[in-house]
Amino acid sequence: MTGPRRKARTIVLKTLYEVDSSSHSPDEVVARLLQETALPDEASDFARSLVIGIIQNNQDIDDMIRRFAPAFPVQQIATIDRNILRLAIFEVLFDNRVPVKVAINEAVELAKSFGSEASRKFVNGVLGAVVNAHVQQGKGQEPSEETKQA
Repeated sequence: MTGPRRKARTIVLKTLYEVDSSSHSPDEVVARLLQETALPDEASDFARSLVIGIIQNNQDIDDMIRRFAPAFPVQQIATIDRNILRLAIFEVLFDNRVPVKVAINEAVELAKSFGSEASRKFVNGVLGAVVNAHVQQGKGQEPSEETKQA
């Protein structure tokens, strides 16, 4: 069974994907998607705050993607993978409401559900590099064994 926060992250991912693929307003997209999905108020607020935070920090997040996936220009990364990375990097480096391991696990689950065959490994690898660099700078938690092996 999918919990409310996972459903909220799915709405965030769908919002980011639509905004990335069109000229639609993030506020309007997230409002529409939340209206279509029954979520507790706390999960709806969580989704809205993630969308706002990701949009506000998009340049810094994309800079992180460029740094840790240098072989893949950000605009050439599959739209779904790019936005899964944006969501997870925001949760790991900017938001800090969930443990790093949870943010990475959620990103990998989204990649399994919405991405290509290679998405899970790509997302896990980039996030592993982000987290390892973050920990080396003394700013984060130790990465999980799964992330270290990515």
